[in-house]
Amino acid sequence: MRDFKPAKNAKVKSNRRLKPKRPPRPPRDWAGLFRKIFYVTAATVSLVLIVAGGGLMAKSLFDSRYFKVSEVRVENESRVTAEEIAALSDVRLGHNIFELDLPRIGRKIEENPWVKSAEVRRLFPRTVVIKVEERSPKAVINLDYLYYVDGDGEIFKVLEANDSLDFPVITGLERKDLLEKPEEAQTRLKEMVELVGELAGRRIFGLEDVSEIHLDQTGEIVLYTCAG
Repeated sequence: MRDFKPAKNAKVKSNRRLKPKRPPRPPRDWAGLFRKIFYVTAATVSLVLIVAGGGLMAKSLFDSRYFKVSEVRVENESRVTAEEIAALSDVRLGHNIFELDLPRIGRKIEENPWVKSAEVRRLFPRTVVIKVEERSPKAVINLDYLYYVDGDGEIFKVLEANDSLDFPVITGLERKDLLEKPEEAQTRLKEMVELVGELAGRRIFGLEDVSEIHLDQTGEIVLYTCAG
């Protein structure tokens, strides 16, 4: 008899996805790789040699007699002698010029009260040049002791036996004023020194006619003449 049962669905195999073929790898460029390694190695070795050579060169410069100080030249000195300034600098002949601490040398020279500033420089191969700016007294201030005052109103030196007294004397400011009210006292002192400069430029009643510049208790500046 004929079999009328429905036939079972036959399994149909699905189509396989074809993977794209990878392009063939190019052959490794061994020659180029070795060239890169060679260049990197050569650059590294060169850098090491440069650093080492620089160190050796620096050592040879520090050890070389060619850069030993043979002269200390002082410029613009007047009241302080070149010998005193050279002694203050503590720069000795035979020192290596590269080893000098120029700012420190300048500060040591400025410890002299007459020296306002000191510029120190190297003049290769073996010379040290020290250029100084000195203070110029404009007045004398009485603070129990007599001190010189410069054009900026700065008190910079106590008078000694051989110092000149041929300057107008500033009075009325006390030591305690400078300690307790320094800004106010410094302002008044500068005003009085500026007055000295103004008097120096006068032909009539000028600086030669004034012996004392006094700050009274009201804050007024009073001039005393040489005649009293």
